[in-house]
Amino acid sequence: MINNDLNTFLLNQGVSEKLLDEVKKFKDFYDLDTSIENRVPILKYKYYGAKTWEKAISAILDGNHILLSGPKATGKNVLSENLAALFGRPLWTISLNVSSDSSSLIGSDTFRNNEVVLKKGPVYQAAEYGGFAVFDEINMAKNESLSVVYSALDFRRVLDVPGYDKLDLHEATRFIGTMNYGYIGTRELNEALVSRFMIVDVPTIVENDLKTILTENFTLKTEYVDLFTKLFLDLQSKSLNSEISSKSVDLRGLFASIGSMKKGLSIYDSLDMGIVDKSFDAYEKEIVGDVIKTLFSPKLKSEDLFER
Repeated sequence: MINNDLNTFLLNQGVSEKLLDEVKKFKDFYDLDTSIENRVPILKYKYYGAKTWEKAISAILDGNHILLSGPKATGKNVLSENLAALFGRPLWTISLNVSSDSSSLIGSDTFRNNEVVLKKGPVYQAAEYGGFAVFDEINMAKNESLSVVYSALDFRRVLDVPGYDKLDLHEATRFIGTMNYGYIGTRELNEALVSRFMIVDVPTIVENDLKTILTENFTLKTEYVDLFTKLFLDLQSKSLNSEISSKSVDLRGLFASIGSMKKGLSIYDSLDMGIVDKSFDAYEKEIVGDVIKTLFSPKLKSEDLFER
C-alpha cells in the first residue's frame, strides 16, 4: 500500500511513468529476504522534487551509486529513505564520524557457539542482502573508514573481509552518500572517490513544497502554514547569505517544534528548543529570535494555530 501511494505521489509530482515502470521490473526481479523485511523504510515524510527524483532513480536503475550533495535541510536523508521504500530494498544508515573504522562498517570477530565468527556490519549486510546503504556525511569520514567506502564503491563489486573470504555484492546493492557544504570537520572529497558516484545536487526546498508538507503532516490553519513557511525560508535565506550559520535552518527542528505546540507548549518555547537554541552563539540567537518575533505575536497561543 505504501509503495502504491508513493507511486501515485511520484506520478502526481511529474516523475516519468517509464522510469517507474522500470522500478517495478527491478522490484519484481530482485527478491527480498523475509528476515530483513523490517528494514524496508516506512515513510513519515515524502521528498518533493520531480527532477531530483528522476536523476536518482535513473542512476540507481543503471547500477550506479549516488552522492546527494547540497546545503543543510534540503531533504537528503528523506530522499534516501524514499528511494529505499520505492525500490523495496532494506536500508542501512551509516554515520561516518570520527570513531568509524573498518570493523564498524564491515564487521568484527565475535565468539559464538565456541567458535570465532564474523559479527556482520552494515556495509556487509547491505552487500549480502541487496540493500541500500547510506554513507551519511561522507565528507566527514576518516581515512580508515574511507578505505572500506572505496572498496564498496569499486566497479568490481567485491568486498574483501580480512580473515574471511571475499564477498560479492548482491546485484541490487546500492550505496548512497550524503554531504552538506561547509560543516566544521568536513573536507573536500578527492577525485577518485567522487568518480565512483553519480552526483545528484539536491536543491533547497521551495515555498510551495514546504507548504504542502506542513499541510499534509500538521493540522495547521492556512495562515500559520504560511507563517511557518516564511519563518523557515527567511532563516534559510539568511544562512545562504552568511548572516547566520546553518544551525537554526533545521527542518526536523521546525517539525518537532510544531509537534510540541500541538501538545500545548508555547510557540516561543517550542521554537527555542527546535530552532533558536540549535545555535550557541548569543548574537545569532538574537537574530533568529527577532525573525520569530516579527512573525508570531507574543499574545498568540499554540492552540490557536491548529484546526479544531
